[in-house]
Amino acid sequence: MSGFPPGFLWGAATSAYQIEGSPLADGAGPSIWHRFAHTPGRIANGDTGDVACDHYRRWAEDVRWMHRLRLSAYRFSVSWSRVLPEGKGAVNQRGLDFYSRLVDHLLERGIAPMATLYHWDLPAALDDRGGWLTRDVAGWFSDYAALMFKTLGDRVPQWATINEPWVIVDGGYLHGVLAPGHQSAFEAPRAAHNVLLAHGAAVEAFRASPGPRAGGRIGIVINLEPKDAFSSSEADALATRRADAQFNRHYMDALFHKRYPSEELAEIYGEGWTAFPATDFDRIAQPIDFLGINYYSRGLTADDPEDWPTRARKVTNPAAQYTALDWEEYPEGLTRALTWVRDNYTSIPLYVTENGAAYDEPDTLDEDTRTLDDPRRVAYLHAHLRAVRDAIAAGVDVRGYFAWSLLDNMEWAHGYAIRFGLLHVDRSSLRRTPKTSARFYRQVALSNGSVLDSEVPRTETLEALPT
Repeated sequence: MSGFPPGFLWGAATSAYQIEGSPLADGAGPSIWHRFAHTPGRIANGDTGDVACDHYRRWAEDVRWMHRLRLSAYRFSVSWSRVLPEGKGAVNQRGLDFYSRLVDHLLERGIAPMATLYHWDLPAALDDRGGWLTRDVAGWFSDYAALMFKTLGDRVPQWATINEPWVIVDGGYLHGVLAPGHQSAFEAPRAAHNVLLAHGAAVEAFRASPGPRAGGRIGIVINLEPKDAFSSSEADALATRRADAQFNRHYMDALFHKRYPSEELAEIYGEGWTAFPATDFDRIAQPIDFLGINYYSRGLTADDPEDWPTRARKVTNPAAQYTALDWEEYPEGLTRALTWVRDNYTSIPLYVTENGAAYDEPDTLDEDTRTLDDPRRVAYLHAHLRAVRDAIAAGVDVRGYFAWSLLDNMEWAHGYAIRFGLLHVDRSSLRRTPKTSARFYRQVALSNGSVLDSEVPRTETLEALPT
């Protein structure tokens, strides 16, 4: 017995700016990430998404790779400014046609599409109008969502509104390391609230749209990071509670309990924190059909008065292994995150919409290389998939798992120096080469997880991918 239910989705995930390339092609407009990446000093090595993985031109090849991996689902995001160059108003039909072709091809291959409406790439024209700092963004997002539901709703069974609100806000408006690059304790809470309002507006548009097919479902994707105190001190315990409120409960409390953890957030943001209209939470917390959970690591937390604004610093566990991004490998945290959601918030179906690890790998490969060996990623996937199985055994309704990521891509401010993919992408030729982890994940999908009953496989025991 595999421990995974029949029909469990085995997928991989990507995002538009990270893989598509051609960000201004065929009438598309610039996004905040196009603008941010072209600002000197923002991205490692001066990298941009101008080419990325060239998925905009190689999408059919990438779908063939998904089929070879025997994926049953693919989670991708739509570039808002590719279909609405100004963010609102005139529609770019060529942009819509790109996503329509992609969806049709996925369905022809038996791969269920899961579309994410927003994965951090706000149209630059809307940022110029206030972006996530104005309440108007909820209406703009609703109109964009309605367009996508009308265009693809007859073929896309599952939609996610927003990917990782915490990252949008913390990276883009609090610390400034991600687009649009602001640093403000006053802006961050307002941006967070407007992101959640936009989510609610898109859910309303979905319910009102004639486009979605019968049985179509909508949800949101939240990244969770269990927080543990570094020591038994009261100071570390309080710091951990602040970190948990800012990272996890800020968004989950709003979505499912119609409130914010205001006491902790007021302590964190000081004068930057404000009350929001109670009626807003009726829109934010309206029922959704599923919740996506992105999980990568936990946060081992210590009190640090110099760490702005939470005064809670993530510290290293000397007994643990870490990925290339200095994220602790902690698979039991995924079980904890899934059960925490079930026990404290909701019993709706859950999907692990992102999970994966980055390790140091070469930028280019010899032309005769047929597989790149990545045993640590195989072990990471093996352990975290077992953690998902443990959550299912504990009664959590988990319906699918999406590995991050299908392709080595542009890892935001890290550029191309960080590699998460099941498929290696050569930076010179853009040739795709399967890693050992791709071969392992194929066996997981084919067996519906029963291969996980065995220990981590040796490289030589994994079957080659079919041609």
